[in-house]
Amino acid sequence: MLKIPLSILLPVAVATLPAFAAQPILVEAESFENHGGWKNDQQFMDQMGSPFLLAHGFAAPVADAVTSIDLESAGQYRVWVRTRDWVAPWKTEDTSDAKRAYGTPGIFKVVVNGTALEATFGNEGAEWHWQDGGLVDLASGSVELKLQDLTGFAGRCDAILLSQDLDAIPDDLAPAAWRRDLLGISEQPLPAGEYDFVVVGGGIAGASAAISAARLGCTVALIQDRPVLGGNASSEVCVNVHGQAGFKPYENIGNVVRELSPEEEKHWHKGPFETGIPLDEMRETLVRAEPNLSLFLNHRANDVVMDGKRIVSVVAQNIRSGQSYSFQGKWFADCTGDGSVGFLSGADYAITTNGHMGRSNLWFVADTGAPTEFPRVPWALDLTEYPVPDPSEKISGWYWESGYEHDPFAKGEYIRDWNLRAAYGTWDKVKNIEKRYPTHAIKWMAYISGKRESRRLMGDYILNRTDLALSVEYDDGCVPLSWSMDTHHPDPEYVKGFEGDAFIAQCYQPKFPTPYWMPFRCLYSRDVPNLFMAGRNVSATRPALGSLRLQRTTGMMGEVVGMAVSLCKDNTVDPRGVYQHHMDDLRALMVEGTGKKPEQYDGPVGEIH
Repeated sequence: MLKIPLSILLPVAVATLPAFAAQPILVEAESFENHGGWKNDQQFMDQMGSPFLLAHGFAAPVADAVTSIDLESAGQYRVWVRTRDWVAPWKTEDTSDAKRAYGTPGIFKVVVNGTALEATFGNEGAEWHWQDGGLVDLASGSVELKLQDLTGFAGRCDAILLSQDLDAIPDDLAPAAWRRDLLGISEQPLPAGEYDFVVVGGGIAGASAAISAARLGCTVALIQDRPVLGGNASSEVCVNVHGQAGFKPYENIGNVVRELSPEEEKHWHKGPFETGIPLDEMRETLVRAEPNLSLFLNHRANDVVMDGKRIVSVVAQNIRSGQSYSFQGKWFADCTGDGSVGFLSGADYAITTNGHMGRSNLWFVADTGAPTEFPRVPWALDLTEYPVPDPSEKISGWYWESGYEHDPFAKGEYIRDWNLRAAYGTWDKVKNIEKRYPTHAIKWMAYISGKRESRRLMGDYILNRTDLALSVEYDDGCVPLSWSMDTHHPDPEYVKGFEGDAFIAQCYQPKFPTPYWMPFRCLYSRDVPNLFMAGRNVSATRPALGSLRLQRTTGMMGEVVGMAVSLCKDNTVDPRGVYQHHMDDLRALMVEGTGKKPEQYDGPVGEIH
């Protein structure tokens, strides 16, 4: 069997592990007992090596993160903190005036046994590195550690290292093997069970696939790298579930999505704190109610084990403890949106490397009813000479988007941080320069990016623009597409001065006759025989992606994939075998559906544009 290592995702040379006279003590920030107001950010762990804590407070310092450790040896220790100055990439001389950052917004203190270290952290270095915190004298026994945010503006801490070897310098890359050794984590993942079907990605597509398969008698593991389900439709990202469902002859395709996202509620236009959290809880309750389905939140799939071309197991790392677990399965579904499982397994994929659709971090303001202040933010984008979209809507529009010209993986943290700089720079201009909205304040801002485009895994058929435009029919049509071929591009007004980094989008929306029934052959890999996919990483060209990336549509993909898995189990075939020999059986399941049927069918549901 071939094991695909995490180093594929982390393309850096692993330096010789740092030599310490005595083993230091590593405390991962994400493992703190109490995160306080800090957020566990796992989005970039495949690139920088670990989740980290983020002080995301919209200008108000967040509550301290607190933990305690048991110290065996009293003595003097040097404290190291792995962090970075997150605006440092924009402090170079070749950066335009509008892009340039001044100051250090993400600063924080480390407090040891009630006393803050003299050093301030997060104020140096564009890359992740170990910042020297100086020396402390510690008695043996319990030691309390705190992260004390000073600004509320995205300070970040990966880990704290306590070393009695006062001259040893830790490797800035903090290699995974070194972390595991210090934390006492075994190199081999712990077994997490054997399943008929392992679904990676807990967005609407993944949750729908897992529920559908479980209701048809398959044992299912659903792995999600966040604490909530829903992906872009969760309270962490706040995108509405668009697209239409309920088309004859398969009007029951889409009923599972109805359960996950009740049509009568327009959650995010009301704001995530008003309806979003209950929606997250409802989805988790719905999934956990399925007797054949095991849910694993807070687990990041970052490794696979192969037997030739077949996936044997997926390895997922707990984003708090760092422990990895092995999920064995007969069939797998990549519902990550990024095609991560397919990539790790060597599946064919396509990716637009230049001029792709970007990602958004939505935000909204609210009237507090009293005068409010917002500090000047010289480290944000200087938009004094630029028009800015009016943020008076309760939630910002989809058009707050960037990253078009950047690698969506290698530059992921950069893209997210650019979105934050754009939002804060806009509010600074509106609030402090134009003196508008004197009683408004930022109520919420996403730190988890809502992605639109990255890898697309190649199936036995690649859906394309011509198929949609000419209504080409295929006998394995299974998922209705109802959205225009909606692709995004930088708004020209925000290109000059921000070359390569425009942060406002325009959309291009060619129409086609709807519904269009996407072929089943787009929902499984053409070269990894036991891999399905559902979501924006299915087999399609970029123009076709513009139509199929809506979450009600991707959820219906998941429903069909769950049905197909049950046929794989019943007939001992792989996905291609379903297409070749069991399409009539799949059509019968599609007519019946796997979701709760509405009391009365009255035509398609969902928005269409």
